[in-house]
Amino acid sequence: MTEGKSKMNVIQLTILTAINMMGSGIIMLPANLAQVGTISILSWLITGGGSMALAYAFAKAGMYSRKSGGMGGYAEYAFGKSGSFMANYTYGVSLLIANVAIAISVVGYASVFLGAKLNPVQVALWTVIVLWLATILNFKGSKTSGKIGAFTIWGVIIPVVVLSVIGWFWFSGKLYINSWNVNHLPFFPAVGKSIAITLWAFLGLESACVNMDAVENPEKNVPIAVLGGTIGVGIIYIISTNLIAGIVPNAELAKSNAPFGLAFSYMLGPIAGKVVMALMVISCFGSLFGWQFTIAELFRSSSCVGYFPKIFSKTTRSNVPIIGMVIITFIQTLFALMTISPTLSKQFNALVNLAVVTNLIPYLLSMAALDTIQRSAGIFDNKRIVTNIIAIIASIYSFYALYSSGFTAMMGGAILTFAGWTLYGLIANRFNSDETLINE
Repeated sequence: MTEGKSKMNVIQLTILTAINMMGSGIIMLPANLAQVGTISILSWLITGGGSMALAYAFAKAGMYSRKSGGMGGYAEYAFGKSGSFMANYTYGVSLLIANVAIAISVVGYASVFLGAKLNPVQVALWTVIVLWLATILNFKGSKTSGKIGAFTIWGVIIPVVVLSVIGWFWFSGKLYINSWNVNHLPFFPAVGKSIAITLWAFLGLESACVNMDAVENPEKNVPIAVLGGTIGVGIIYIISTNLIAGIVPNAELAKSNAPFGLAFSYMLGPIAGKVVMALMVISCFGSLFGWQFTIAELFRSSSCVGYFPKIFSKTTRSNVPIIGMVIITFIQTLFALMTISPTLSKQFNALVNLAVVTNLIPYLLSMAALDTIQRSAGIFDNKRIVTNIIAIIASIYSFYALYSSGFTAMMGGAILTFAGWTLYGLIANRFNSDETLINE
């Protein structure tokens, strides 16, 4: 195969970037945004700008970094092994929590599809069952998880894109305006209230840079693809979620466990709504299936470099980290049971806010390290200054998103992060020679 044939062009990479972000994150968003009102469109605009700054900075970090390990490798440039550990640890914790939220989305859509009314305890128990099912199905290996994910993700993409195109025929401007600020909050609290939930939809934008070596002219095309993919996804998110707000009455939308299915029921009838629910259940579970294996692999690789306990690196003859998967799913079970809430939507919100807070820690570490990454790569011209300014903007947005996540999520995220420093203290001796300790 020639080099030209083996490389993606900028359009292919842009599409891949968009698909990476458009996973299961969006399917519960309309219901959660309805609890704030259509003023959340301003949150989308802020988050879209912040996400583009993050995406551009990550594209540059991927280009200039010579260390492996993704965000952990980026953080190591400025913060050493402790920073690398914290980036890997907090990213791993955020994925643990995020997968519980994905499992709740599966339960929400499935319950509406089957016409089952679940109380909070039943929601939590079914969430646990879905998590364990996704884990057990990965026991024989996950060579096909990428293919399954690439197929099932269309169960989300197709309904969202269709809604964005034809939803205008059912859109009511009056209904939209009447849903502007349903809680009558002051302007800034109202806008900030949905920042975390909108950022949730963009999480994963950093993963686009892993294809750096598989694209033509990466220095030019990767930033274009990352920014283009983020802008494209942002436009689809904004259009689809705001269209739903003008199709379905706010009170009904805010209580829905399957908002996209509800919207299609209003537009094309109950059968269309059921079809969309089924597609999104399949898509969500496919996403969960792949992410459960991905988390186990993240913990395995972190264990191999000495960050996590060695038990996570133990694999079967088929090279599957089953023990790690089981431990991870036990932890997720605890998260599901600890966050039981009066409604499925509130439990989803609590998990999303906590996942966003923990995910922002490695984002901030990576942004802070970007100047050092560029200097180590010999970048000292105006390009470095521009990139640093964008990284600062991305950091300011990240701090705002942390603040907007609320006291409970911030407190939970802080405790988890401080626990990480304690854990690193137990293994720090692995990365410090006697000579280094004496000199310091």
